[in-house]
Formats: sequence, structure tokens, C-alpha cells
Amino acid sequence: MSDLREVIDGCKKNKRKYQDALYKKYAAMLYGICLRYTRNQFDAEDVLQEGFVKIYKNIHTYSQDRSFEGWIRRIMINTAITHYRKNLKHAYHDDVDEAHDLSGQLGPDQTAEFTQGELMEAISRLPAGYKMVFNMYVVEGYKHKEIAEALDIDINTSKSQLSRAKKYLQRELQEMSKINL
Repeated sequence: MSDLREVIDGCKKNKRKYQDALYKKYAAMLYGICLRYTRNQFDAEDVLQEGFVKIYKNIHTYSQDRSFEGWIRRIMINTAITHYRKNLKHAYHDDVDEAHDLSGQLGPDQTAEFTQGELMEAISRLPAGYKMVFNMYVVEGYKHKEIAEALDIDINTSKSQLSRAKKYLQRELQEMSKINL
């Protein structure tokens, strides 16, 4: 069952063993995406499950001339965006409640090196709106226009959320560098 084409064909026929094989092959990678877009592991697990349901349900629309991994990543990101929109009223409350003074920055002579885990931890603490835009722009490579359309926000809101996210991360990383000294 290692042949991806065989697995995809089996999933198109709703064969459980092929669906299991697809899940085992891609769940860890897709869970990582879900974690980047959600507030906690429970939300990430919900998004992952909902995303796989969409993948299984729509696998017949996959065209083999496209990247399968790209196709399932796009479904998972869109599922995370839908999840975010459903919880949007709570997300903006979190943004306000978790807002910090963003004025602190590393000085020009200061440098700090962070592990990937430390950077991911700092990103995970971003308020929901900042986190969504940051991930879409920086990690996934979306343009502000695409982000604005996907999240149903103004293009300038996308730009300001990204700017605030960067400042927030600078502050978080500055705090981490103080702890590590």
C-alpha cells in the first residue's frame, strides 16, 4: 500500500484500509499545520479530523497532475480558516485581552538565537487574529489580498495584523532572550 496512487484510488472507493493508510502517512504533517492555526491541541485535533473528513469526501476531485501533498495542505488550511471564522467573535476578544505593550525590541547590538521549538512556542502564543495572518503570510506564502478574501477582512487589516504579529513576536523573543541570559 505504499504506492500513493493505489492509496488515492482506494480512498476514492471509500475503502477503510486505504483511508487509514492515508491518515497514517499524512496526519503528523497536517496536525502540525493545524497547530499553527489554532489556539490549542484540542482545536487542532478537531480541525485535523474535520479536514480528513473533507479530504475523504472530496478526494474524487483531486487531479493527479497536481501535487497531492499541496492539495491536502490546502484543504487543511481552509478547514483551519473555517474553524477560525466560526470562532471569530471569541478570537477578537482574545486579541484584546492578550494584547501587550509592543514597544520592547532587541537593541541594534543585541542578537539572539532561538531554536525552532522556541520560535514555534512564541508563534503559538500570538493572539488568534495575529497568528492566523502571520501563518498565512509568512509560513504559507499567501498575499495580503488572498488573506483578506479568505478571512473576509480588509486588506489593510491583514497588513496591520501582520505588523502587530511581528512586533508581538519581537517582544516575546526579547523576553525569552532575557530568560536565557
